[in-house]
Amino acid sequence: MKYAFLLMGDYQPGKDHAEMKEGQVRMIGVSSLDEAEEAAKELAADGVKCIELCGAFKETGARRIIQATEGKVAVGFVTHFPEQDDLFFALFGN
Repeated sequence: MKYAFLLMGDYQPGKDHAEMKEGQVRMIGVSSLDEAEEAAKELAADGVKCIELCGAFKETGARRIIQATEGKVAVGFVTHFPEQDDLFFALFGN
């Protein structure tokens, strides 16, 4: 099964990416939700069945990726326990 992980931050998708298992597993960095939607569409067209998203996407971004892939790709996103909010805020802001 092909799957991917999208990271959002100061990245360039054409430059900031990696593959493992002969392209079956991919990691792509994006700098915006628009770039993420484009990457997700390309991944889905290439047969990726699951896309995991870093926490920066939050629920709203995850829903946009689900919509971009027409609900045909399993999409998940990283979360953390509320008791760690202060640590995450210190690292990434809100």
